[in-house]
Amino acid sequence: MKLAIPRETAEGEARVAASPETVKKLIALGLDVVVEAGAGAGASLADDLYKAAGAAIATGAAEVLADADIVFKVQRPDHDQLGHMKRGAVLVAMLDPLNRSGDAKAYAAQGIAAFAMELVPRITRAQAMDVVSSQSNLAGYRSVLDAAHEFRRIMPMMMTAAGSMAPARVFVMGVGVAGLQAIATARRLGAVVLATDVRPATKEQVESLGAKFVMVETEESREAETAAGYAKEMSEDYQRQQAALIAETIANQDIVITTALIPGRPAPELISEEMVKSMRPGSVINDLAVEAGGNCALSEPGLVVVRHGVTIIGHVNVPSLVAADASHLYARNLLAFLTPLIDQQTGALDIDWDDEIIKGTGLTRDGAVVHPQLSEGEA
Repeated sequence: MKLAIPRETAEGEARVAASPETVKKLIALGLDVVVEAGAGAGASLADDLYKAAGAAIATGAAEVLADADIVFKVQRPDHDQLGHMKRGAVLVAMLDPLNRSGDAKAYAAQGIAAFAMELVPRITRAQAMDVVSSQSNLAGYRSVLDAAHEFRRIMPMMMTAAGSMAPARVFVMGVGVAGLQAIATARRLGAVVLATDVRPATKEQVESLGAKFVMVETEESREAETAAGYAKEMSEDYQRQQAALIAETIANQDIVITTALIPGRPAPELISEEMVKSMRPGSVINDLAVEAGGNCALSEPGLVVVRHGVTIIGHVNVPSLVAADASHLYARNLLAFLTPLIDQQTGALDIDWDDEIIKGTGLTRDGAVVHPQLSEGEA
């Protein structure tokens, strides 16, 4: 079977869906791996490294995708790439299906079996496949470095002969994978860190990292987490109470990092313009949710802006800013997903459509949209 690794065509996307390490393991599974020339350049992975690992190098989308049985990508294929995929091929990528449900209809029309890696269920045996965690972890780390870069002061407390300087105060809003990594990174840099989340279960995690937990505790907040471990959308009353607490807290912070996302829905607004005005000049906000509408009312996708004396970072596709490590982790996620689908005796693809992971990620099959969250009507 042929497994294709096309070059990513989305603007600003520097990641690649395979590394030389995973190419060797894919070949060991019995697959013929073909990588499009230059696919790994943005992640500092030269074609020669893929050749040394046993992959063939192809020129252009048509050549790399011709007769491919399996296609690994980072982001969804563009129109040209999709057109080159044969009927019956398997596509595995981050397809953003909850926000781009119409794409599923195109995959079905092409006759491919599409799997969205963002929808991998959060169960024990799928942990190695969890692309949301692997990429969010890096985004949380990078968010602190980007904020520190824009901040015009140092992060740790320093004592010198000329006097001492107080540590920066960092407030992390949203304590998922990205938030926890942001807390840990800010603490390593010597900042005093506070964090908030609607899920009280995150309090222990925050405190274990040496940060202080801030939240409105109510009966509603005790049930603020879905079975999958994501935050639920809270009532307007709770949001008002939380906003009041945040407004009081945020005015005293130097750096605020927001990470709050609700799958398939716009990001909740956590920082209003009035809150921005309350912050000291020179303060920094890094909005990691900017692509989903933003947690800050004044953030702008792809831009770093200054509003009311506060620098607001709106970088998109943050994991791509550390493309080398992001690619290595993502490639391992894809390898972990595919390995159980290869029959060890015959080397053939054997997809169990009743498996929990396949049900959770599979969007299309045999020309139809099959995911329970995406009906034919919606697609």
